[in-house]
Amino acid sequence: MQVLIGIALILVVIGALNWGLVGFFSFNLVSAIFGEKSAASRIIYALVGIAGIYTIFLLGRVIPCAAGSPPAY
Repeated sequence: MQVLIGIALILVVIGALNWGLVGFFSFNLVSAIFGEKSAASRIIYALVGIAGIYTIFLLGRVIPCAAGSPPAY
């Protein structure tokens, strides 16, 4: 479970950094590495999206811990 959480968080950070580059510099790192609209780019975007959805559910477990409740793993 911890490995899945780590992978999801890494993918969310990668997505956030890519969007930061797009917003500040109009530079899409994923497209620059894998090509515009390539299958590899679409897979990366899909994995980042799935990780984002998983992280939403992860927040539901982390927020109660911050309030003093035990984690609900």
